Amino acid sequence: MFSHDRIWLAIDSLAASHRMSPSGLARRAGLDPTTFNKSKRNAGDGRPRWPSTESIAKVIAATGTSIEEFATLMRGETPAGPRSTSNAMSVPLLGFAEAGGGGFFDDSGFPAGQGWDEITLPSTGDETVYALEVSGQSMMPLYRDGDILIVSPAASVRRGDRVVVRTREGEVMAKILQRQTSRTIELASVNPDFPDRQFQMDEVEWMARILWASQ
Repeated sequence: MFSHDRIWLAIDSLAASHRMSPSGLARRAGLDPTTFNKSKRNAGDGRPRWPSTESIAKVIAATGTSIEEFATLMRGETPAGPRSTSNAMSVPLLGFAEAGGGGFFDDSGFPAGQGWDEITLPSTGDETVYALEVSGQSMMPLYRDGDILIVSPAASVRRGDRVVVRTREGEVMAKILQRQTSRTIELASVNPDFPDRQFQMDEVEWMARILWASQ
């Protein structure tokens, strides 16, 4: 039961049960956000890298998880109680800061290309959803550093919805849709310290609705 794969399974499941990415879980525990990155789980020569007992102890304490519950996650089972991960689904995950780079989305705003990670979340019934991890404070007070935005490029968008917009210049932003016509789109900022924005529709590459956020 006690193996490299099962230890990492438990960490991933613990993050998912709290609607966080592994890096979000690391932040909550006061660790470097890259501590649980998949790229760090094996050495360059292929040897497995194990999380330290200190990091495990910190995430257990930060999430209020018992040793018994963590062991249950290692067995691939679901602990009883409110953190149930049944009916879970894996969705693509990307850092918000990276989303402005090329090659991560197709012309309709669906995930594409390489460089995506994965996160396990409760099933939404929408197979097109993906996750963006907030970095920095520019989206306060609605979204904090480490929050995960669950985005659907297939969902209909209406006035007042929170949305992610990518411009043809490569700028990616989370805003509130104020008004949309056949020619223009008006967006309100989620942070009062940042200005509202207005674009011509031909300046916008795509817009996708934010379904919910982990906080």
